[in-house]
Amino acid sequence: MEITPYAAYALPFLGAVLGMGIARRATTDTAFGFKLILAFSGSFLLGIAIFHLMPLVFSTADSSIGLWIVGGLLLQTLLEHLSHGAEHGHAHIHTSERLPAVLFLSLGLHALVEGMPLEQNTALVWGVFVHKIPIGVVFFTLIKKIPMKEIKKLFYLACFALMTPLGTLIGTQSYFETHLQTPLNALVLGMILHIATTILFESNQSHAFNFKKLMTVVLGFTIAYIL
Repeated sequence: MEITPYAAYALPFLGAVLGMGIARRATTDTAFGFKLILAFSGSFLLGIAIFHLMPLVFSTADSSIGLWIVGGLLLQTLLEHLSHGAEHGHAHIHTSERLPAVLFLSLGLHALVEGMPLEQNTALVWGVFVHKIPIGVVFFTLIKKIPMKEIKKLFYLACFALMTPLGTLIGTQSYFETHLQTPLNALVLGMILHIATTILFESNQSHAFNFKKLMTVVLGFTIAYIL
């Protein structure tokens, strides 16, 4: 499914905003619906990695490409430790009077890096768009609980939503396109593998069979395949 170059900037931004809008209107009755969104985003993102990003990375790979993939896995492990898992739909952080700087920086760095290879990867744009929805929900929920002025809340929300488009803009610079396109694809592949598998494993912690969740996961993989 072809998209315009501008969509590489717009879709991740809109995904984050959509997630924030869902969180703004959410009630306790939407908890299961959010779990289905997580399950879909995990399977869709993993499908994008397997069906689209892996073939692209390994078709131009050299002996060092595995190091970049492992680097992405390790980087995402560190970022999730700092953000308490906000990248995959969870954030176990106690409410305080200010937004934890480490949380904001880790989420921002994650968003920045995943945006860098987007303009050359149409399927990945859609993957990040879907991935941004649950992250937007979590980030808005955290911001909403913090007692600060509304203008500051809007500032943090806007900065978060704009980080991935900023990463895309950086990734279009000639040096990145010429020298770092494949390493960045591999790095983001490693990050996605960590995030997507974590989402899918955590969405089935009870080990109970759930038909709706299974169909949601199958739908995510199916759409990722046909893109």
